[in-house]
Amino acid sequence: MSESVPVRCPACRREHVYTAPSYPCACGAPVTPSLDGTADVTAVAHRAWDEDWVTVSCGSCGRRDQWPQPEVGCPCGAVLRVPVAGTVSAPAPGPEPRGAFRPVTIRTARDAVTAAALYLRWLGYRDVRRADQRPPSGVGLAARGLVAQVEPALRAASRRDVECLWLTAMTEGVGCAYFSLAGYAEDARERADALVVPLFVLDFTGTPQPVNGHAEELRGAGG
Repeated sequence: MSESVPVRCPACRREHVYTAPSYPCACGAPVTPSLDGTADVTAVAHRAWDEDWVTVSCGSCGRRDQWPQPEVGCPCGAVLRVPVAGTVSAPAPGPEPRGAFRPVTIRTARDAVTAAALYLRWLGYRDVRRADQRPPSGVGLAARGLVAQVEPALRAASRRDVECLWLTAMTEGVGCAYFSLAGYAEDARERADALVVPLFVLDFTGTPQPVNGHAEELRGAGG
């Protein structure tokens, strides 16, 4: 069950009540970070990828994954990072081995990356993280056996974008997948079909939708 803690903004001293979100483990059970109500929150001044994620264990299957660091926005403009105490247990998983995918609403570019990362974990890929090599556009993700690119901008992904992702995957000897918020140019879709690159479109509910047959196959097979 999600827990709530009081949060005081260090900038304006306004008080909030923050409820930790739950995220779906690959086993289907919800995982909720355990909040440290005794520690002070900190205002986020500069973004760093490693600080945006926290490792939490699933209380049902014991799997450890990285999830978005709990944060709350204050009306004064400050973004407050809520300390995490440890892990929390989760209810037993649903009747299906993988369970239903539970999306996060996309409001920002970071939400789009989070949605793609959650989807890859739902497919069964482990150690989902930011890729070491930055793609020409968007954000790169990497997992065991797969690299992915997330394009959160409101522009259709191009043929060159697809080819660059495919080349990265070939160099590393892994599979790949592309997630775009605004879809794909026609020649990008044709090239992806030829190169066996799964294409997904992210809707604003945070649910990736397969665009081509390769994406359908990846969704069905999982990691």
